[in-house]
Amino acid sequence: MLTAAQPTPAGGVAALRARFRDGKKALIEHFLQSRASAPAATRLVKQLTRHVDATLGDLWRNAGMPPGAALVAVGGYGRGELFPYSDVDVLVLLPDSIPTDRLRGAASTDSMRASVEGFITACWDIGLEIGSSVRTVDECIAEARGDVTVQTALLESRLITGPRRLFVHFKHETGKVMDPAAFYRAKTLEMRQRHTKYEDTPYSLEPNCKESPGGLRDLQVVMWVARAAGLGRSWSELAASGLITPFEVKQLQRNEGTLKLIRARLHAIAGRREDRLVFDLQTAVAESFGYQASKAQRSSEVLMHRYYWAAKAVTQLNQILMLNIEERISGSESAPMQRINERFLDRAGMLEVARDDLYAEDPHAILETFLVYQQTPGIKGLSARTLRALYNARNLMDTRFRKDPVNRALFMQILRQPQGITHAFRLMNQTSVLGRYLWVFRRIVGRMQHDLFHVYTVDQHILMVLRNVRRFFIAEHAHEYPFCSQLASEWDKPEVLVIAALFHDVAKGRGGDHSDLGGAEVRRFCRDHQLPRDDAALIEFLVRHHLTMSTVAQKEDLSDADVIRAFALKVGNVRRLTALYLLTVADIRGTSPKVWNAWKGKLLEDLFRRTLGALGGAKPNLDAETEARKQEARQILALHSALPGTEGPLWKTLELSYFVRHDATEIAWHARSLWRHIEGQVPVVRARPSPVGDGLQVLVYSPDRADTFARICGYFDGAGFSIQDAKIHTSRTGYALDTFQIVKPGYEGDQAGYRDLISLIEHQLAHALASSGPLPEPSRGRVSRRVKSFPITPRVSLRPDERAQRWLLSVSASDRSGLLYAIARVLAQHHVNLQLAKITTLGERVEDTFLVDGPALQQTRAQLQIESELLDALTPAK
Repeated sequence: MLTAAQPTPAGGVAALRARFRDGKKALIEHFLQSRASAPAATRLVKQLTRHVDATLGDLWRNAGMPPGAALVAVGGYGRGELFPYSDVDVLVLLPDSIPTDRLRGAASTDSMRASVEGFITACWDIGLEIGSSVRTVDECIAEARGDVTVQTALLESRLITGPRRLFVHFKHETGKVMDPAAFYRAKTLEMRQRHTKYEDTPYSLEPNCKESPGGLRDLQVVMWVARAAGLGRSWSELAASGLITPFEVKQLQRNEGTLKLIRARLHAIAGRREDRLVFDLQTAVAESFGYQASKAQRSSEVLMHRYYWAAKAVTQLNQILMLNIEERISGSESAPMQRINERFLDRAGMLEVARDDLYAEDPHAILETFLVYQQTPGIKGLSARTLRALYNARNLMDTRFRKDPVNRALFMQILRQPQGITHAFRLMNQTSVLGRYLWVFRRIVGRMQHDLFHVYTVDQHILMVLRNVRRFFIAEHAHEYPFCSQLASEWDKPEVLVIAALFHDVAKGRGGDHSDLGGAEVRRFCRDHQLPRDDAALIEFLVRHHLTMSTVAQKEDLSDADVIRAFALKVGNVRRLTALYLLTVADIRGTSPKVWNAWKGKLLEDLFRRTLGALGGAKPNLDAETEARKQEARQILALHSALPGTEGPLWKTLELSYFVRHDATEIAWHARSLWRHIEGQVPVVRARPSPVGDGLQVLVYSPDRADTFARICGYFDGAGFSIQDAKIHTSRTGYALDTFQIVKPGYEGDQAGYRDLISLIEHQLAHALASSGPLPEPSRGRVSRRVKSFPITPRVSLRPDERAQRWLLSVSASDRSGLLYAIARVLAQHHVNLQLAKITTLGERVEDTFLVDGPALQQTRAQLQIESELLDALTPAK
């Protein structure tokens, strides 16, 4: 192990390269073989720093650098913290008698310039990824005046070799440039921009343990602004200056140690500079900690849970310290305050405790903090003093605190406030109050959901759903959810929906059905908080069945009266239906930006309206409903100048099920497009902007063949379109009349771009359908990196419907390009006919349901063959 400068080995740079590489390798291997602990990581970064110091010292001497020049470490290297593959940032500091322009100019200084260039080149030659600058002290001052990044790098500078007098002069002069208030403002804005880049959450699926909110950079920012203000250079010095408490010092050191350990192991295992906990590496890093997978969770989930808890603590402590430092720098500690009550003050729009020991003397004030926050106009947040008091009061929130009737009443008051609920609950989660009061919630803080569907941790998803529910009741957001806002305006108890949102996923990660387990938890909560019996029963129903409505809407045939009747029977009444609909919309919209779309919204609304009719006692009268749709379609046709009776020949060829599955606008569009082609042998394709959300609606009319659906899917796949929904119908005269909802990645919100694609689709798809050649082999489309890390076992279910006339085919698999075509091709080869296709993409997982029939399905052996081939088609290439 190399820890100090040693004589340059024989063989020059080549030997030094070998010594540097071998020494670094030995340090990393020893670290990986040792117990995964924070002291081991601290030891490694210091040893790597000394190893690089020694190597640079040898290179400096070999290069024959100018007399009087110094080599200075800056940035993280200057801080003495080199992770296995961190950049090495150095400053070649020249005395003012040798300005850098002379190094670039006069021939008399060729040897001096060659020495500097030779030194930097040698650093790269031996494997040091070096970032270098060459400046005099005056030039450093000039650069620092206009660039906060330069100020930050110089703030952590450290002399490696050269005259100490020059380095002391450099530190003294550059220190004069620092304006603590301006530096604080610049670093705060920089930190906000960085947080925005990482979606303002420490809980992303692949967090950057250095740059994400709650990462190491947040701790470094605190230390930078503290140093710039002369408040201290270490956590213990900040404690000595009264900025932080001894308890907070321990918390900072512990969580900083966790983050350093994770980052060091991440670098070592990746074998490169990688600060993101990407899916590909999470399991390997977790196993290096000794974590093992269990039935309940993956080893990577154990690691990520530990990371999130550390990141959450860092986020809290960063907020406390930054506010404290700002008060010191600006002198706002003595800002005027307005008394709210005997326990709380308004300090310039921040809620402040009247005294530091408030919570210790009166624990009820903990929850009152958030009630006052909701009820006091003008309050923007919690002051540093309040945040610190809450952080130090966590242990007061014990079993007795949770069972206290006063606290339970306060919690219900917070839930029932007309405004500020979302912000209050976010603050309660950030300050750990929510998890301490609702112990069941604490178990899902920072818990990942590696199901390729949710992109947030469970606690963040729950708070997103709660936010969505609250927006239904806020007039400013009525344009986002018009129908939901209309229903919410007639709802009498918003807290019922808020509690259901809070508990709907609270039992995730325990094993077993989280809906049933969550139902038991919320029943206990309602009993403890003395909710009326009817409200408690409704909330428990919502938690137990929060997935039911989306399942029915996206997987079953909503034109089937029996489906609607069965769902209505399960729901029971209009109040339950309304609440379940609102919760379902909020839940889907809170899972991932990719999951919700207008088409899913329409499916849910259609199910709601049809069930509403069934609950109102209206028995389905398909004949009357069909006639009403036909009449509405005729009116639409008349508006488009269609001659009376134009639709008749086509409608005579169509079954009742066609009119049940399509609305009047679609029926009219089909009639206008096809009245001249009813008996034609050439495929007809028409497309238009989707009447529901983004994308296009495509009509296909063609003599039916067993491979028609497969050819359509093959075309859309090859053209880069994704099918959201398919309505399949075969006329009495043997024609396929199919309608598809399609979208194209990259065209979100670009209706003009979609219009440009219409004529292309109409021409190319018609040509593809006219082809009589064999169906090409499906491509084994590449799956995403996330799918590779969290694969889904493909599943196929083929079962007869209740009438035993048709079959329900359900498939589940990881999404990839060409998947739907691969399924359709298998069905076509076995002459299986499609009656309905429900295409559901949940993030990067597909859950598709098909209503099918065909002679092959009546034979047990053929069924097994079809299922086997479908499983092969669903399995991605390795």
